[in-house]
Amino acid sequence: MKKRFLSASLLTVLLLAGCGAQASTGGAGSSSAAASAGGQPVKKVIVGTGTQFPNICFIDKDGKLTGYDVELVKEIDKRLPEYEFELKTMEFKNLLLSLETKKIDFIAHQMEVNEERQKKFLYNDEAYNIFPNKIVVHKDNNDVKSIADLKGKKLIATATSNAAALAEKYNKDHGNPIQIVYTGAGEDTSTQVKTGRVDALISTQFAIDYLNKSADAQLKTVGETLSNSKVYFMLRKDESELKKRIDEALKEIKADGTLAKLSKQWLGDDYTVEK
Repeated sequence: MKKRFLSASLLTVLLLAGCGAQASTGGAGSSSAAASAGGQPVKKVIVGTGTQFPNICFIDKDGKLTGYDVELVKEIDKRLPEYEFELKTMEFKNLLLSLETKKIDFIAHQMEVNEERQKKFLYNDEAYNIFPNKIVVHKDNNDVKSIADLKGKKLIATATSNAAALAEKYNKDHGNPIQIVYTGAGEDTSTQVKTGRVDALISTQFAIDYLNKSADAQLKTVGETLSNSKVYFMLRKDESELKKRIDEALKEIKADGTLAKLSKQWLGDDYTVEK
């Protein structure tokens, strides 16, 4: 039996608007009545993701949830006949709590590893992207050429994000020279830089390229790469079998070139290798 990926139409959402309510792409149909090619029951897996990450997990102009992480999850689902994945969207800040409380089974949202998360959750072994974070400023800003030039200036970052963690670590190691302005998930940080309310943010070249094209963000990246963090899917500690099968599928997807193809399609280059 050919397995069907669960989906349903989404209401059109502005890409950079805040998303207050949870939404699910899951449609009708229960995995309890389905069977894999081997005759075993198919287990439904709820995958938590977002709608506010350009090119990664976002709502396109047709109101469709798509992006690199979303399409990769669909590709993994095709290769695991014993599972049926259902994407559930929510604000980034709600993903970890939803995983902890078993409202979702794993997170697909470019999750980087940190010590606090490792204590509570399980990462899969196969990284599926490498996240080159850089300082981002207005395209006409020629004063800031690196993170060192942000002394006494404002850098905006989403609370609990890896960008915030990078800025906090830099401050800790250098006597708190940067004024970190914290914001909620889904807020338009690029506009804050464009209008001069803050001086900088931390992001990737592929995200900035998308924002410049789609929203005239007028941004540029500067300086050296702050981190080349590998990203993974995040699961609960009790999901070792699901983790194993995801890693097996990812190895296949890497080996046959599909992962590099998805990266080039959505991110503009092969970000499965270090830049």
